Amino acid sequence: MNERWESTPQGRALVTGATGLVGRALLRALAGNVIATTRRAPRKAGHLDGASDLVTWDTVSTLPSNALAGVDAIFHLAGEPVAEGRWTEAKRERIRASRIDSTRALVHSIEKVDASARPRVFVCASAVGIYGSRGDEVLDEDAAPAEGFLADVCREWEAEAARAESLGVRVVSLRIGIVLAKEGGALAKMLTPFKLGLGAALGNSAQWMPWIHVDDVVGLLRFAAATGTLRGPVNAVAPAGVTNAEFTRALGRAVHRPTLLRAPRFALELALGELASVVLASQRVVPKRALDAGFEFAHPTLDEALVATLEGKPSGASSRERPARDR
Repeated sequence: MNERWESTPQGRALVTGATGLVGRALLRALAGNVIATTRRAPRKAGHLDGASDLVTWDTVSTLPSNALAGVDAIFHLAGEPVAEGRWTEAKRERIRASRIDSTRALVHSIEKVDASARPRVFVCASAVGIYGSRGDEVLDEDAAPAEGFLADVCREWEAEAARAESLGVRVVSLRIGIVLAKEGGALAKMLTPFKLGLGAALGNSAQWMPWIHVDDVVGLLRFAAATGTLRGPVNAVAPAGVTNAEFTRALGRAVHRPTLLRAPRFALELALGELASVVLASQRVVPKRALDAGFEFAHPTLDEALVATLEGKPSGASSRERPARDR
């Protein structure tokens, strides 16, 4: 059984990005002594299921002085959505600042805490975008980062998180792939056209798509926090990688619709601009460090993961297991 970090009266968690897809699922899974950060004061109490306390944080300043009191683990998930809207200069700056500046501010916040009371582990989201588009090359965590906007953002993001190691805090950067969840994300955008029989393969459809079920992202977050031997980058992708053609056919099977259409590269570039390079990137990413550490995926294959996503319970609801601590 996977060891998974659990919030308890003896150890609380701080979760940033708590209103996002993964953040909401993590809160539901922990459902305990958890502080969630929000950019604005909540309109009503209890609007985040699973959070025991809320802290207003602008993501660029240090946290309020008492926000890290008793915090054992930080899960940093904040970040401007990459795949929503064209990459204008303003959008690019929001993508960078929401990841790099917020991580720098969190590490500064940790630095202000007395050394004996600092969190033991800092699990920071990152992304498979660090690898760029690499064709059929198999990419484990030792693969060199690429160059380009997203790869540069990810590299700086991880570097800011790694600074917490000098403060005595173990750091894990979870390089997350395409998250499958019914409540939002890429799959939610795909469902309507696929259900209408308009699902289409993208480009030449040979590009690799590094996917993962949201419950396995939550499981890996908690596993990374609980497993003292894990540090540095960890790929958060399912072990059974697929190409876009295979993904398209699998989603068609899941919704019982044909998938005969194709969206050519030029049409995607016309519609999405520079964002098309992300949609068409080929990333054959493998979760080597997670598997070597003994993590067991709840949804390792795509067909089963799609069925579980479309027919299952809310994300995070099935992720509660026995407590485990980082030692």
